[in-house]
Amino acid sequence: MPDSLELLRREVIACARCPRLVRYRAAVAREKKRAFRDEEYWGRGVPGFGDPAARLVVVGLAPAAHGSNRTGRVFTGDRSAAFLVRAFHAAGFANQPTSERRGDGLRYSDLYLTAAVRCVPPGNHPTPAERAACAPFLARELALLPRARALLALGGFAWEALLETAPAVYGAPPPARRTSFAHGACVPLGPGAPLLWASYHPSPQNTNTGKLTGPMLVDLLARIRAGYAAAPARPGGV
Repeated sequence: MPDSLELLRREVIACARCPRLVRYRAAVAREKKRAFRDEEYWGRGVPGFGDPAARLVVVGLAPAAHGSNRTGRVFTGDRSAAFLVRAFHAAGFANQPTSERRGDGLRYSDLYLTAAVRCVPPGNHPTPAERAACAPFLARELALLPRARALLALGGFAWEALLETAPAVYGAPPPARRTSFAHGACVPLGPGAPLLWASYHPSPQNTNTGKLTGPMLVDLLARIRAGYAAAPARPGGV
């Protein structure tokens, strides 16, 4: 059977590769947060979401305990999601500025959103081994998005995941010298491959302190789009 985003989605949802994450996602879904005690939590792996023809692929850290692990859609239902999707909407990638639940009408255009790790980790800290276990999902996802011209890592963990995974997807050697993570950093992944960009993660820790502001992220998204808008399509892209 040919690979597809739908097949990948089903495999992510059913995945039980990491015992620590499986136990934790189930415990969170069972115990719940007081504000959501009457809701049925998702409590499984969370697949990517967005436009299959996207030229921009955005990669976050992992599902939030009472956000994606509750709602079943990446960056949905928590404060990080609210901040991020407002920026996507302001930059013209989303049809609405809110991401509250599956089926709320949200659509992305020219953007696909996913995460380095697909299950909620304790303390928002997945291990390198858990990142490695999810790496095949990320590699397949990138390969199934043939029009991608830019990759945006939200935070240092996603940055490392993409540096480890993306070059092989595009037939490029790993970067000879690692570029340090910083907001706005950019690394070429090889001839014909997307550019890898970095942003601070839209966590409350960063947004409440002003380390990352809405205008900063909207400006970065505009720079990324300007960089690929006039570029030729990737070989094999559609």
